[in-house]
Amino acid sequence: MSDGSPSTPSIPLTRGEVPRDALVAWLNDYLNVGAYPDPSLNGLQIGGTNVIRRVAVSVDTSLKTLQHAADSGADLLIAHHGLFWGQPLAVTGPHRERLRAALSADLNLYVSHIPLDAHPEVGNNAMIARALTLQNLRPFGDWQGQKIGLAGELPFEQTLQDFADRVQKLTGEICLVHGGGQSPTVRRLGVLSGSGAGSVAEAATMGLDTLLTGEPEHKHFHDAFEYGVNVVYAGHYETEVFGVRALAARLEDEFGLAWQFLHHPTGL
Repeated sequence: MSDGSPSTPSIPLTRGEVPRDALVAWLNDYLNVGAYPDPSLNGLQIGGTNVIRRVAVSVDTSLKTLQHAADSGADLLIAHHGLFWGQPLAVTGPHRERLRAALSADLNLYVSHIPLDAHPEVGNNAMIARALTLQNLRPFGDWQGQKIGLAGELPFEQTLQDFADRVQKLTGEICLVHGGGQSPTVRRLGVLSGSGAGSVAEAATMGLDTLLTGEPEHKHFHDAFEYGVNVVYAGHYETEVFGVRALAARLEDEFGLAWQFLHHPTGL
């Protein structure tokens, strides 16, 4: 008798070789893709070969990324940003070329956008919080009524400059720093990867002194100074490399699948 809990799909092949549909079902369940009203088409966006032996992961799905995945011998590309965002697209121009590159290589494309930001184990925000050794973690970062980021406390107070230098070493990206806080120190931190510039007010309400996010937006420039919150912008791309890599490592542990991270930074 079933207890009502989700079941793990049967994966009958040998370790290092997984049926595509079983792996997609496992990913959908593990990432809880149905829990978020995400305009991205989370899940399998392009179907290819039926058996997965090698995985490539990337932040974006571009023509260059798809070609790189095909050239690397991948059967599956897992990306954070996919090809479909809630509206139909004509199969013309660059969109056609991206689809053609995947289809001609029989390459599967699986996408996890908001679910991979929010995931408690391999999500972008969870991985950043772990790398920064944040303590006393709690939900942060409202997205359509759900919290997809994390707030916590550093083990010790740091100057804002020292903290920005630490983030730069973590991401490899020179940070843009808006010192809007009441003091130039960091202890209580909110983490929201990608486009989190609009969460300054929430950070202030929660008593956080600093927000770490990806890219700035002009309309939120003054928020940091008016709400009294430091903001460290570490790059949209660079704050979202963590989830796909952690997910790929999880697939290696679970199924023995070989994987490769395709690094195509945007500088944004």
